[in-house]
Amino acid sequence: MENKLFLHNTITSKKELFEPINPPFVGMYVCGPTVYSDSHLGHARPAIVFDVLYRYLKYLGYKVRYVRNITDVGHLENELEESGEDKIGKKARIEQLEPMEIVQNYLNSFRYNMAQLNVLPPSIEPHASGHIIEQQLLIEKILKNGFAYEVNGSVYFDVEKYNKKYNYGKLSGRVLEELLENTRQLEGTDEKKSFYDFALWKKASPEHIMRWPSKWSEGFPGWHLECSAMSTKYLGEPFDIHGGGMDLIFPHHECEIAQNVAATGIEPVKYWLHNNMITINGQKMARSLGNFITLNEIFSGKNNLLSKAYNPMTIRFFILQAHYRSTINFSNEALQAAEKGLERLFSAIDTLKNIKPSEKSSIDIKDIRTNCFEAINDDLNTPVVIATLFDGVRIINQAKDSKIQLSAQDISELQNIYNTFVFNILGLKESKAEKNKDFEKLIELVLQIRFEAKQKKDFSTSDKIRNQLKEIGIIVKDTKDGYEWSYE
Repeated sequence: MENKLFLHNTITSKKELFEPINPPFVGMYVCGPTVYSDSHLGHARPAIVFDVLYRYLKYLGYKVRYVRNITDVGHLENELEESGEDKIGKKARIEQLEPMEIVQNYLNSFRYNMAQLNVLPPSIEPHASGHIIEQQLLIEKILKNGFAYEVNGSVYFDVEKYNKKYNYGKLSGRVLEELLENTRQLEGTDEKKSFYDFALWKKASPEHIMRWPSKWSEGFPGWHLECSAMSTKYLGEPFDIHGGGMDLIFPHHECEIAQNVAATGIEPVKYWLHNNMITINGQKMARSLGNFITLNEIFSGKNNLLSKAYNPMTIRFFILQAHYRSTINFSNEALQAAEKGLERLFSAIDTLKNIKPSEKSSIDIKDIRTNCFEAINDDLNTPVVIATLFDGVRIINQAKDSKIQLSAQDISELQNIYNTFVFNILGLKESKAEKNKDFEKLIELVLQIRFEAKQKKDFSTSDKIRNQLKEIGIIVKDTKDGYEWSYE
């Protein structure tokens, strides 16, 4: 029940039984952020999706090496045309800082946001700038095998030549001939043989800040190259799982496959997994549309799209309510609904601790565990897992109201199910801050009752409340306008 995991493999377009290449070891590589700005909702989704996969693989007993890269060089503004400034270099120029100051600042922020979302850190977090030698060696292999060419100090991958022997487009389903036909008018606009050839090494222009020496020129590696070099360095070739957003399928992941195959003749990855996009109020999230929202804005409530601040666990729960391969629409109303749902879930888990067991159960709960595992094994179907957990919530609430009876064994089983799925696999956790807010709301309610008692000259009740609050460490001070309180 717990070990037949099926995953949707992008390269075959079907669900396949997950069978590691070298069990019990599993190698997983996920494309990480380009660290030139604050982390946003689009960063949260793949981080959470592959965190759940990481957690579940470890739960199944696999020894997982999880590699998530940091892009800190080579990601140009115009990705497909490979033109414009380096995103980090541009930010450094505008802010008059060293590029690595930009990287460190936003990397610190990204890691902090991931910790807030309870995303486990990867096993290895390699930087593109720390693997320049590995990337240069990979270029040399591709050149030696005849699938790249040098022009004026830059090195480009020869897509048409590669496609004659291998299949460029096998991951994305795109046909090279059709792509080329649609871009013939763009040929000859730069030094590449073909519009769809891509840079392995770019000669740096005089104003380009980040640059390294090489046998071809002083320059920098292409964006696609870093993942080919770093994934195989740490996971070998081939390795089990490569993940990322659907927007990376073409050209980034397509180019990765081509680079690896051109260098070694080996398909680099067994299972390709891709999460879908997030929209905001029905529109694609984009800076240009003005509907871009950072995680810090969500957690602080400082954005016009929001009515309040939301806890990171609400965001995690919101993302897990949709299947990772479907789009998910972000809105303030959706977050409000997620917040209420999460509160119901945690409330039921707390209620379960206080239910008095009966000698016998009046209901069968065995399907809850079975259905949760069937859902998570079915391509990480977290919305069905959550729906099944809410079947348990209804049972717990019925038991609280004495409408049904639960045995001690069933209560223990439900606690085990929620511990396994809510906390260990889905990675949700109760927030102490939220608990403190609820506690403080309760104190305010009690003090309001005391204030009304005082107004009615019911000093006995007023004094009793004040004294009992003092016993639990709450100090009440009467003022001319009402009252103040503080922790002792």
